[in-house]
Amino acid sequence: MSSNLILTEKKDSVLTITLNRPEKRNALNHEMCRDLKKVIEEAAEDRAVRILVLRGAGMCFCAGVDFNMLAELNAKNPSPPEFRFFLDGLQGVFNAMETLEKPVIALLHNFCYGMGTELALAADFRIAAGDLRIGIQEVELGLIPDVGGSTRLTRAVGIPMAKEMIMTARVLDAAEAHHIRLVNEVAPASELDAALARWVEKLRGCAPLAVGTAKMLIDRAAHLDKMTFMKLEGLAQCSLLKTEDVMEGVAARMQKRKPDFKGK
Repeated sequence: MSSNLILTEKKDSVLTITLNRPEKRNALNHEMCRDLKKVIEEAAEDRAVRILVLRGAGMCFCAGVDFNMLAELNAKNPSPPEFRFFLDGLQGVFNAMETLEKPVIALLHNFCYGMGTELALAADFRIAAGDLRIGIQEVELGLIPDVGGSTRLTRAVGIPMAKEMIMTARVLDAAEAHHIRLVNEVAPASELDAALARWVEKLRGCAPLAVGTAKMLIDRAAHLDKMTFMKLEGLAQCSLLKTEDVMEGVAARMQKRKPDFKGK
């Protein structure tokens, strides 16, 4: 990567991605988004990586979009087609994370606003520190969430709550976010890493091919009718039945030991 705005650390089967712009409260700009997509693409091709963790350096997870990026965009006065092309590029970063066939955990602390919340929504699981404040406040700028926030938030918390958060720019605390299932777990800030370790251990105990397939199936088919969804379950299961992981999982269960999955 061309900068240190996105840091990575690979340990065992976990790739930790850190938004590293603490002096700007990890506000997202072009360079960060480009580097983040590159990291995600590399992780997709790295069989040694089974779990991704996304976190922010410094005082918070992410304050949202870098206003300088918005100012530069306005200065260019793009035509509607030019703006849509620009937006497609940003949406592609978030979509790459969402469609990655590996689980992604976002670790949220202090505050997470705007585009930062949209990024967190592209993860599969969100673990929040007790001091978290989270919201999507674009309407206060005369804008709407446009990198997946409207669609993902609606699917995560339902239409009424998504409308309340987006249309009134409501900011939730950690307990409220957990109550509506926007976050999966809340832990004291000092115990956030311990909570993460528990989630990682749970996911490590599951077959990676099955986890990735389940993620893809849920994301792609949840809007379909029941019978179509069930048909897709059968098709997906066919791709797993003959894998080494299935044989290992069954053997481990019969032998009452932990399985040693290889992702094969």
